[in-house]
Amino acid sequence: MKEQYTSEDDRIQDKLQQKPWNEIRTNDSWAIFKIMSEFVNGYETMARIGPCVSIFGSARTKPDNKYYQLAEKIAYKISKAGYGVITGGGPGIMEAGNKGAHNGGGTSVGLNIELPFEQHYNPYIDKDKNLNFDYFFVRKVMFVKYSQGFVVMPGGFGTLDEFFEAVTLIQTKKIGKFPIILVGTEFWSGLLEWVKTVLIEKEHNANPDDMNLIKVVDTEDEVVEVLDNFYKKYNLSPNF
Repeated sequence: MKEQYTSEDDRIQDKLQQKPWNEIRTNDSWAIFKIMSEFVNGYETMARIGPCVSIFGSARTKPDNKYYQLAEKIAYKISKAGYGVITGGGPGIMEAGNKGAHNGGGTSVGLNIELPFEQHYNPYIDKDKNLNFDYFFVRKVMFVKYSQGFVVMPGGFGTLDEFFEAVTLIQTKKIGKFPIILVGTEFWSGLLEWVKTVLIEKEHNANPDDMNLIKVVDTEDEVVEVLDNFYKKYNLSPNF
């Protein structure tokens, strides 16, 4: 009798639990070659893109949403200022970022990930810069290594993960001190207040100076201003 699952998560979890340990271990060993191929392909493609800014945000944001429209304007302005745009390559904010870069005549890069839901690549990515990944950690390396700035639009857990990873890598000096720009004061103010009052002031789990790594803005002009002010002082180059 065919097993009935209440959700896709249950089906995937059951499939994983059915694998014996030896099979899991063997598959992990062979996965090394797949991981290597994703790194090599990513490095060879991304090394040719030139100075770019990563735009993060929710895949669930619809085209009539104000943040979708703002992300498109931001990407357009960024491309006109001479920067390329890197997104996760999917729908929502990612689509808006690629669309703005495409319409602005700039480099439009998409780093797609294989997911059981939500993700499919959008039509605004440059054909020779549309990469696909099976592994989140390889994809995240490409975001960080080849970005000279991070624009973080409203999003969910994935967006928060990308935001905090960028802060962590800069805080620990694993990459250069590149701009991290949060767009949407209304959306981000609650999180930043918690970071300041609980994480820093109450628990002392971060340095107050870490807040200086983050800029909060509300318009496309402010985003470009932050980027331009930063790069008047520094040359553009890969992060590590």
